Amino acid sequence: MQVRQFRFWPLVLIIMTFSGFFQTGFSQKIWTLEDCINYAIENNLDINKQLLNVESNKDALLQSGLNMLPNLNANGTNVWNYGQTIDQYTNEFATTTVRSNNFYIGSSVTIYGGLQKLNTFKERKINLLASQYDLDVIKNNISLSVAGFYLDILFNLELLDVANEQLRITTAEVERIQKKVDAGSSAKGDLLNIQAQKATEKLNVVDMENRLYISNLSLQQLIDLPVTRDFRVEKPALKLVKAPSDTVTAELIYIYALKARPEIKSAELRVESAKKRLAIARGYIQPTLTLSGSWGTGYSGISKQYDPTDTVWTPVGITQTSKDLVLMPKVNYTSQVKSFGDQLQENSNQSVGFYLNIPIFNGWQGRTAINNAKIQMSQAELDLGITNRDLRKLIEQSYADAVSALQKFNASLEKVNAQSEAFKYAQQKFDVGVMTSFDYNNSKKDLTKAESELLQAKYDFIFKTTILDFYAGNPIRINRE
Repeated sequence: MQVRQFRFWPLVLIIMTFSGFFQTGFSQKIWTLEDCINYAIENNLDINKQLLNVESNKDALLQSGLNMLPNLNANGTNVWNYGQTIDQYTNEFATTTVRSNNFYIGSSVTIYGGLQKLNTFKERKINLLASQYDLDVIKNNISLSVAGFYLDILFNLELLDVANEQLRITTAEVERIQKKVDAGSSAKGDLLNIQAQKATEKLNVVDMENRLYISNLSLQQLIDLPVTRDFRVEKPALKLVKAPSDTVTAELIYIYALKARPEIKSAELRVESAKKRLAIARGYIQPTLTLSGSWGTGYSGISKQYDPTDTVWTPVGITQTSKDLVLMPKVNYTSQVKSFGDQLQENSNQSVGFYLNIPIFNGWQGRTAINNAKIQMSQAELDLGITNRDLRKLIEQSYADAVSALQKFNASLEKVNAQSEAFKYAQQKFDVGVMTSFDYNNSKKDLTKAESELLQAKYDFIFKTTILDFYAGNPIRINRE
């Protein structure tokens, strides 16, 4: 049994090797924002589901177009009848086993049916376009989500850099104070305070590393990428934060978005589709005119043909005057079942006709369908209004958030500059022994906090302006230097 188990080890090793290869391939790649968005669009389940919906609408459109063409149907039968029956072709009474065949082919086309088929074709064409815009909406939402998670990683990367820099400064300060304590020129309490600060900053580095890992994990899960700790994103050099142009306003962005956004186009198409459904419903109460034609034939096993063989003259009387015999001919016949081909030709039947159907009363179904279609059209119009309203609110809110984030960034930048100068002054005082280690640590904490707030305001502004650019028609990208 052990030998059999050992035979599976080469297969296991192969699987592990290929798994490691693919894992390494993903981990060694440096992912740009465009890479993440493209991968998400290709692998997202919601997008793939919507793609199937688009394909289904394509099939529905094709079918509605084919429904306007004439139909053509054929059938054939081969029947053996046992017992008494009347043959449909000879109209004879039969008591023996009779074989019969029937063949039929027919076609019909609706000349006028309230334009229901035409309006159905138009409705499904509109639905196809709407489903394609719905697909664009899903792609846009995922792209924005990816951009948000990507920027969160960049934010955490910079926070980690700040934490490492603060730890480096504190580590250097510990080494300097240690030398002064060893030389007897500084109190050991100062060294203990600085060492405690170093321990705190080590913990802060660990926290930042964990935050970075969580943000990396969240992005990988969002784009449906196999999770690995070696996932790395590109860290581009970002442009300096600056106020947007005064000519760009929330109203201008909204006006453009009304013409370009797929969610608006989809909602508008839903209104048009509802109008076509109303036209279809009105067709229920209109007359229907159909043209039909058919051809049929058949074969019967008791349909016979008779052929004369000879004639026999038999006396049936005499004349009164000449007393001559009166003879009557008697023809003898032989019979046989008519051939299959002859019967198909003789029994051939063709028909063509117009059929008019006028709905008079059908349980008020037509009127109910019309009322329901009107309600659906009103709902579609309300949905369009709600979509317009939500888009306006989103753009106005994003614009206000961007302005607020810019103001917060400028204020945070001033605070960082002030805290940097204050920390330099505190470090000089601490180096000459006129400031306690407690006050020095507090000054350093204030600087770290200010730098973190500046980074948060920076990336908040970048994300808000990315949203505004996106609704203004620009692709999602990170502004690089």
